[in-house]
Amino acid sequence: MSGPAVREKRPAAFWWLAALFTLFVLFLYGPILTIVILSFQGPQGGLTFPMNGFSTYWFSRLWQGVGVVDIWAAFGRSFRLGLVVMLLTVGLALPAGLAFRKRFKGQDALFYVAVASLIMPSIVVSLGIGLEFRLIDDLVKALAERWDIAWLRNYETAAGLYTSALGAHLTWTLPFGLLILFAVFNRFNPAYEEAARDLGASPRQVLRHVVIPIIAPSLVGVALFGFTLSWDEVARTSQAIGGQNTLPLELQGLTTTVTTPEIYALGTLTTGMSLLVIVLALGTVLLLQRRRSRRARRG
Repeated sequence: MSGPAVREKRPAAFWWLAALFTLFVLFLYGPILTIVILSFQGPQGGLTFPMNGFSTYWFSRLWQGVGVVDIWAAFGRSFRLGLVVMLLTVGLALPAGLAFRKRFKGQDALFYVAVASLIMPSIVVSLGIGLEFRLIDDLVKALAERWDIAWLRNYETAAGLYTSALGAHLTWTLPFGLLILFAVFNRFNPAYEEAARDLGASPRQVLRHVVIPIIAPSLVGVALFGFTLSWDEVARTSQAIGGQNTLPLELQGLTTTVTTPEIYALGTLTTGMSLLVIVLALGTVLLLQRRRSRRARRG
């Protein structure tokens, strides 16, 4: 009979790496946890520890609005913009990913142009878009004065939530969507499409009933990236937003004026929104995988 199993002694490098990983996790999530905890200060609480009581008082104050800023209007603008960015990211990245499955002239140059905005400083992209729309505004106003166009007399700017800000966000989300789908299609087995064509399926039917169901979890991931990257974007929005701020810009502005834990309550709310989107995306992926496995068993 063999004796009791002897546990292998871990080398010292393991403990050093474990300590380094622990410090990394604390550095990554410590600030978020601190803000969440401080958002539950009592009515007399401040912006630092130690906490003075425990309550949801500052969330109720947030519900009423922070100072002169309409937080809920900014929340709605960011949410609607995030949804539009999400839909456009999926709707543009999918056909682009399908197109790149086949070689065509200028493919490499087009790829580098598409992902170039990822390596450019965000503030530079924002300034460029803002300058572009200022030039458009100057041109429109000059034409209105020269040709005396009545309906352009009250023209102010073309920059706005669904013009310049939308374009700025897409320069950030589209490259991520493309890179995800490039990786997905690089591992996609074309035998499924060949089998469907052998059974008489048209190209549209192959795409609808074969390709999209298989890559559906990845499309959910692209949608998740699109919404969350738009939801908390500041730098690319700062110079290209127009007259109405998104929630992250309002939050940035409040950091210099609000001196109560209301700002932490708002940070907790925005973080919770991001986590909710992530949970919904993961739940959708699991649901799609279960449906696919059920269909496979039935087949």
